[in-house]
Amino acid sequence: MRSGLVDFHCHLDLYPDHAAAVERCERDGVFTLTVTTTPKAWPRNHEVASATRHVRAALGLHPQLVAERAHEIGLWEELLPRTRYVGEVGLDAGPRFYRSFETQKEIFARVLTLCAAAGNKIVTTHSVRATKAVLDMIEQYMPPPRGRVVLHWFTGTAAEAKRAVDLGCYFSVNAEMLANEKRAAITKALPLDRVLTETDGPFTQTDARPTTPSDVWIAVEGMARLHGTPPADMSATIMRNLKSLLVEQA
Repeated sequence: MRSGLVDFHCHLDLYPDHAAAVERCERDGVFTLTVTTTPKAWPRNHEVASATRHVRAALGLHPQLVAERAHEIGLWEELLPRTRYVGEVGLDAGPRFYRSFETQKEIFARVLTLCAAAGNKIVTTHSVRATKAVLDMIEQYMPPPRGRVVLHWFTGTAAEAKRAVDLGCYFSVNAEMLANEKRAAITKALPLDRVLTETDGPFTQTDARPTTPSDVWIAVEGMARLHGTPPADMSATIMRNLKSLLVEQA
């Protein structure tokens, strides 16, 4: 089993056995950021993760759930002082969720404002069909050095990627991004010192089963092929990036 891997965006509480999923990350030595979709889910995630070396729980309010759960932002605010990690948050302008887009922006503005006030948060961010709006809000409410945003499953343009880099963002890359030629080309152009890896499990599949954090090695290998470097070197680069992110926001 390869150790020293990074899965910076995964939903461990959505696997059939949450505790077993956390234990597997710990056993396999995969640094895993387990995101939550509602603040109500965070205390249990934090409890399970806090006994581990490798798993951390992020405090989220998913934009796809804002229509029903915007009222939970008060609980999110109460819990924020207890964690450095925030997510999944952001914006989703897809057809199913566009009707709540203005409310999503209100919630995301509050999230970023409070994270900026705290000054040390790391925010894993959803930006489906909303990259420009997400970047506009980062620039307005939480520019560096007030915190760091990691753009999860980035689907923006090359110009938006450059703007995100200028705003201090990192990017978490999964295997599905690398399987798409256009996405892979944009990913290849990202500064290597801003790249992390992710699975977004269990919402992605590996060998016709839900992807697990240990499968993040596939993204590492894909990044290594993209840059013509040995997988072990790419893995070391990603771990170094994680350490840099954690230190600069300590």
